[in-house]
Amino acid sequence: MSSLVDAGLTVHVQEGAGRHAHALDAAYRAAGATVTPEDPTPESDVVVSVQPLTVDQASALKPGAVTISFLQPAGERELLEVYRDRRVTSFSFDLLPRVTRAQSADALSSQALVAGYRAVLVAAERLPRFLPMFTTAAGTVPPAKVLVLGAGVAGLQAIATARRLGAVVEAYDVRKAAGEEVRSLGAKFLELELETQSGVYASVQSEEFLERQRELVGEHVAASDVVITTAAIPGRKAPVLVTTDMLKAMAPGSVLVDLAAESGGNYAGSVAGQETWVGDVLVHGALNLPSSMPVHASKLYSRNVLNLLKLMIADGAVAPDLTDEVLDGCCLTHDGQIRKESP
Repeated sequence: MSSLVDAGLTVHVQEGAGRHAHALDAAYRAAGATVTPEDPTPESDVVVSVQPLTVDQASALKPGAVTISFLQPAGERELLEVYRDRRVTSFSFDLLPRVTRAQSADALSSQALVAGYRAVLVAAERLPRFLPMFTTAAGTVPPAKVLVLGAGVAGLQAIATARRLGAVVEAYDVRKAAGEEVRSLGAKFLELELETQSGVYASVQSEEFLERQRELVGEHVAASDVVITTAAIPGRKAPVLVTTDMLKAMAPGSVLVDLAAESGGNYAGSVAGQETWVGDVLVHGALNLPSSMPVHASKLYSRNVLNLLKLMIADGAVAPDLTDEVLDGCCLTHDGQIRKESP
């Protein structure tokens, strides 16, 4: 906040906006912001949010305003049309280019880190067994077995957290290069007889590939006490990696935490924001897990926002230059046009 004020911007914060992240109105005022009882969106030149604005909020924006948020164009057509008609310049963290200059603004990665960490805590709270091994006078308690499917930022953080808590961890990712990172965290990387990929994100696979993948992964799911699924493809439905038959083969009391529940689920029966039982196995459909750790999730996100805004600020004003590859890559609407229909 103070960095934006120091850059010459006037910052307005809606009263109580930071309450759930334990950021009090007084702290915003101390940083130089103006706290307003009404929604400051209609009078603002730049509007920053986590989730996309509602259509009603977007309809109240000043013509030529700038918005910054997460926003998947595939599911927000009506909102994009409002932005277009009001000549709003909108930026989405979902489309931030994967280049070195953009890393400090990579909100997808920062929030995935929080989600991966939190997923293990969610599983540990619900698992009716210890995660670490204990040697006691009454005998030895073996460590829990945790399987992580998907070794991106969220998956790697889940691996690291489960290892810190003493679990035995296995992980799988279609990108062979992820194996080195998995092993560096002390986990076993599953080498399946499947074609591997390169690149930052997993890409869409054929149903034949996914069926073979499920066959090979199934025995590892059955042998695990906890399964954490993190596989996602930006702008697409999440691939189904876990089946009902796999879950029914797990020991009673086992837990599946599906971080992909909001995009369809790596288990097709996952429901975002709900917990369901498949036989004796608990399925937790994760919904916005970073919001359950609001202090650090907000701090990381605010730094991402600041670093993206720094690319737009010139002479005390926000003036995006779309010849910049970072801004061009994540700009959805500008000058009355929808620039990107899908990721």
